[in-house]
Amino acid sequence: MSKFHSAGRAKLAIVGACEADLGQCAPGTSPLDLMAQASLGALAQAGLKLSDVDGLFSASTQIRFATTALSEYLGLSLTYHDGTQMGGSSFMTHLAHAIYALDAGLCNVALVAYGSNQRSVTRQAASPREFNPYETPYKPMLPISAYALAASRHMYEFGTTREHLAEVAVAARSWAQLNPKAWDREPLSIEDVLSSRMVSSPLTLRDCCLVTDGGGALLLTHANRAKHLKSKPVYVLGHGESLSHLNISGMPSLTTTAASISGPQAMKMAGIKPSDVDLAMLYDAFTINTLMFLEDLGFCPKGEGGRFVSAGAIAPGGRLAVNTNGGGLSYGHPGMYGLMLLIEAVKQLRGECGERQVPNCQLALAHGNGGVFSTQSTLVLGLDPS
Repeated sequence: MSKFHSAGRAKLAIVGACEADLGQCAPGTSPLDLMAQASLGALAQAGLKLSDVDGLFSASTQIRFATTALSEYLGLSLTYHDGTQMGGSSFMTHLAHAIYALDAGLCNVALVAYGSNQRSVTRQAASPREFNPYETPYKPMLPISAYALAASRHMYEFGTTREHLAEVAVAARSWAQLNPKAWDREPLSIEDVLSSRMVSSPLTLRDCCLVTDGGGALLLTHANRAKHLKSKPVYVLGHGESLSHLNISGMPSLTTTAASISGPQAMKMAGIKPSDVDLAMLYDAFTINTLMFLEDLGFCPKGEGGRFVSAGAIAPGGRLAVNTNGGGLSYGHPGMYGLMLLIEAVKQLRGECGERQVPNCQLALAHGNGGVFSTQSTLVLGLDPS
């Protein structure tokens, strides 16, 4: 018997999930080039054509009108498009909005795409900073100083240690070593993390995500159509989202994120609980993110994240498979990383992950984060148990 019950009622399915080139792309490669590369790959998986796509969802820090630009680039004829911008959590929300649009008959095949060449261009061109009158005068190093502030408070309140944070980075690297596409696959130890250059105390260089080019695409359609396409369908079972603040100085609690709202929403809709989840893909821009999301999503009590990840508990062979592609810390982080979490979740559910494959993976949770713990969006994905 299946461990969850709502997949049989799921009406929409993911039928394509494809990564674009990752790392440092060829000179002249644009974000649109990467979006198009991944989009064509997702279509090929499903056996569909560009002319089948009539719904488009995208966001970018480098392109003002992402859906308009990509539609023109691909020559699409659209009946629906959505450019919601919530930072790194945008693509979980895009997927949910695509489901609503498909269910309402506003489109029949929905494409969600993202691309960034942030490693190849200057930081200013990749993600220009907005002036914030409440924080900018104090010259914080954003976003890392904001996450460092949360990490410091978590350590103060709950006894979390730098070693606990390092466990997250080491686990991510252990998964990356099993992923041929990961950008950084060199061995990494707890001591390596602790002794690496301090960037914003208590976070060192190895507590921080990579800076890479990259992108990806997801393709969705109705479940009855999905069953007749080339790829194995993956069903969207639940979604939740919430936001709490724009600036870190406005965060209600530095140790609790709005994932504590979005996660229960998604799991309630899916009819599951955290212990049912086979795979957790969590937005790990910094090591503190993983600890706080494990707590807020209900995988462990508040304040226990550090102890939960100790002794390789989220590494290969541990109690919970987390960020099996290597995460933003070791796989790659092309600006807004959320779509890559979803692509890995789909690949794991399809059983396509080779050495890093989670055995009997039936249920995956993917959680996106935007801004400085500002916006949170959670999706539950699964297979049809019938």
